[in-house]
Amino acid sequence: MTVTAQRLAVLRAVSEQPHSTADDIHSIVRAELGAISRQAVYDALGALADKQLVRRIQPAGSPARYEDRVGDNHHHLICRACGQMVDVDCAVGNTPCLTAAEDAGYDVDEAEVMYWGRCPACVAAT
Repeated sequence: MTVTAQRLAVLRAVSEQPHSTADDIHSIVRAELGAISRQAVYDALGALADKQLVRRIQPAGSPARYEDRVGDNHHHLICRACGQMVDVDCAVGNTPCLTAAEDAGYDVDEAEVMYWGRCPACVAAT
C-alpha cells in the first residue's frame, strides 16, 4: 500500500474521531486537505481496512463506522436513541470472549458483539 497524504489524513481522522462514518471522515479530511472526493475517502478506508490499520464496524440499521483500535477483540455499546457508539472490552475469558454452543467445525477466532441500549445522556433526558 502506497502512503499518500490522503490516506494519512483519513487514518488521522479515524484516530481522532473513532466510530465515525465515511461521510464524517470525508468532512474532517476535506477540512484538513481542502479537497478530497468522497470516493477517495472510501478507497482509502478500504485500503486501510485491508491492511488492518482500521476496523470497519457495521451495526444493524446504521452506516459502516471506522475505528483504529484493531488487534483485539473488543465490542461496542450503541445508543438506540442518539447512535453514540463506545468501546467495551471483552466480557470474560480469552479471545474470542464467547464460546459458541456449536462451532460446526470452525476454528473460531473472533466474536463480534453489539450491545444496544440508551446512553446516560439519553436516559437522563427522558
